[in-house]
Amino acid sequence: MPRGKSQFVWTRRHLLGLEELSAEEIVHVLDTAAGFKEISTRSIKKAPALRGKVVVLLFFEPSTRTSMSFNLAAQRLSADLLEFHTEASSVKKGETLIDTGRNIEAMGVDIFVIRHAAAGAPQMLARHTNTCVINAGDGAHEHPTQGLLDIFTIREAKGRIEGLKVAIVGDISHSRVARSNIWGLTKLGAEVTLVGPPTQLPGGLAGERCRLSHDLDSVLPEMDVVNLLRIQHERQGANSFPSIREYSRLFGMNAERLSRCKDDVLIMHPGPINRGVEITSDVADGPHSAILQQVTNGVAIRMAVMYLVAGVKPEKGN
Repeated sequence: MPRGKSQFVWTRRHLLGLEELSAEEIVHVLDTAAGFKEISTRSIKKAPALRGKVVVLLFFEPSTRTSMSFNLAAQRLSADLLEFHTEASSVKKGETLIDTGRNIEAMGVDIFVIRHAAAGAPQMLARHTNTCVINAGDGAHEHPTQGLLDIFTIREAKGRIEGLKVAIVGDISHSRVARSNIWGLTKLGAEVTLVGPPTQLPGGLAGERCRLSHDLDSVLPEMDVVNLLRIQHERQGANSFPSIREYSRLFGMNAERLSRCKDDVLIMHPGPINRGVEITSDVADGPHSAILQQVTNGVAIRMAVMYLVAGVKPEKGN
């Protein structure tokens, strides 16, 4: 088993969001993932950490990177894997999420990995079952493993999080990735600036923890990291901004904007990329880009999270 630098003892059976985690817990996940990342470099990419455990992927929304990453992470930990497909399930007949979870749990499973369009669905599943629950993205609430892999990638590239200046650019209001990044980065001491059109920048919590800006060009020169978010047409209203062309002109990362950044700036994107909108191909595929490293690190983070939650015994009577 990997042994990270942290001596913290993990006690959570669920990963529902980074809002509820302490800085020490976040660092413990990162350190554990660093140990697991080495497995991916071996000729035989397997570890017995979850042998005999059953992981169920409950994906009620489309996914490519996240579902494949969890799938591969479970296999590398030697777990048995079940994949839930909504179109072929009793959900189409009106079965509730709680009933779906309880029926699958009755078969003898250990971990639910759930992605759902409704914010709070993972929390509901955790309350009504005795199985470990990992949030793989719920509505516009949180996407904790994406936040963790982003932070892991930054720490790997920069050697630290504390004191770094990080810009998160785009549709912040509808982004669960942004929320998880905000919680994780600020808890570890980064200075976060949220950049986007006025219609896509939240007030409240984000405004209290972060600086807000509508002018990408004015903040770029001071940033150590720029994380560009996908425009989420499926979650935003029809009039969030005038046009795709206008959005790209004001907030898209291109070579000209990259030239104004620090020489060692790190460019990130959680994917899928809308090339030519949030980011041009020359920047996405260039030397400052960490986009593929994010994908690689996602497997290690998800291995770490499954390993940690599976190792915590349920409380008596739970």
